[in-house]
Amino acid sequence: MLKAATWHAVAAATCLLVTGCAVGPDFQRPDIDAVPAAFARQAPEPGPGAAALTITDVRDAAFWRQFGDEELTALVQQALRSNHDVAGMLARLQAAESMLSLVRKDRLPTVTLNGQLTQQRLSADQLGAGQAPSTRSHSVGLAASWELDLVGRVRRSIEAQEAQTQASRADLVALQVAIAVQVADTYTQLRGTQLRLKIVQTHAQNQQHTAELVARRLHAGMGTDLDARRSVALLRSTQARVPELQAQVAQLQHRLAVLSGLSPEHLIAQLEEIKPLPIIPPSVQPDTPANVLRRRPDVAAAEARLHAATARIGVATSDLFPRLSIGGLLGSFAFEGSRLFDADRATRQVVLGIDWSFLDVGRVRARIAASEAGAQEALAQYQQTVLLALEETENALVRAHRSQETWRAQLAAMQQRDEAAHLAERMYRGGTLSMFEVLEAQRDQLTTQEATADSQISAVRASLALYATLAGGWPGKPARPVTAQTGG
Repeated sequence: MLKAATWHAVAAATCLLVTGCAVGPDFQRPDIDAVPAAFARQAPEPGPGAAALTITDVRDAAFWRQFGDEELTALVQQALRSNHDVAGMLARLQAAESMLSLVRKDRLPTVTLNGQLTQQRLSADQLGAGQAPSTRSHSVGLAASWELDLVGRVRRSIEAQEAQTQASRADLVALQVAIAVQVADTYTQLRGTQLRLKIVQTHAQNQQHTAELVARRLHAGMGTDLDARRSVALLRSTQARVPELQAQVAQLQHRLAVLSGLSPEHLIAQLEEIKPLPIIPPSVQPDTPANVLRRRPDVAAAEARLHAATARIGVATSDLFPRLSIGGLLGSFAFEGSRLFDADRATRQVVLGIDWSFLDVGRVRARIAASEAGAQEALAQYQQTVLLALEETENALVRAHRSQETWRAQLAAMQQRDEAAHLAERMYRGGTLSMFEVLEAQRDQLTTQEATADSQISAVRASLALYATLAGGWPGKPARPVTAQTGG
């Protein structure tokens, strides 16, 4: 029975060799066309004369250029060149590519060259009749071995490593996008915090003038001590906000430097000057969910890992079949070194090897089951990555649209508060309004201006997240080298 089973396995292996097939399941790309035809949170239609963009307008590596800030672009390019996390991921990709090159060489014979000089001395008890006690021998040989990939073990191993390398390449692209987004987001927060700091400092100066005015009126007998104390209290409260905002500015400067691969103090002088926030670009009409998923590097990485896990099932399954190899040796052996290459000293050897773990089938099937479970895990991770990508895009769409509505409403409120504060000051000077109401108007004005600045920061950050999400990576762009060319 064992002989019959052996012949059946050999016949199956021969059939696989002839047909060029490999054991294990062939990878089938998951169908992403089953996702919804459109996102639920579509961009609102632009008003008359308003600019609108389609996704094809922003499907570019340098999506941060849409925000009209040259310093932001320079910082992103610096980070892509010098960020240490990117450098580490690039090294991981290079390791995967080197491993792929190594695995591909398994398709070729392994050739080795060896030489040996042996000096031997035997004891008296070891000597035979007429045998010299001391001998010397010389040998040299060229050996070659080659595994016959009958059932596709080598092919599946290469397939798995190719997919793993694709996953590493997609990981690098995803990290590049993430670093670009972090730089742009941190830069936006920095400019926004500097704007808030400027607002607070301006109000502190105005409140200083108000406190001085109240003090002069009190000295002239036209005010009250309560008004003076209230004006000074508001001034001190506003001044107390300045150190906190200055600390936030410093922390954001340090974060940008580290993201750019520099020590924390390197960008302080460059970023100390207060500049406007990046512009809020026009709203974007999103692509279909399926196309967004096809562009996203995180989805590509998850798909590649699923492919690799599927191929490893074939690698494990190949152990159910005999592993055949051909080996050969061409060499020479001589006791005298001068005769090592004489024609009659040549040696030759041809070996046909069979390695079959049929007696260990329980362990083989356990490895197959483990590989199948690994593929199921990779499939679940892929499906979860797809859902998270859709969720991220839906969230980015709704945040971008609603944050701009909030910003526009805050702008209108700020205009009313500014006019109210100016009116209150004029009425106070005219004697028709109390200082308490003036201070309340100034406090409301500061609060509204800060809220407007916050809403503008949120709108820029939300637009940035939307552009990055819809671009979904850098289609058609190589992941290497990590240089400024990806940013234009």
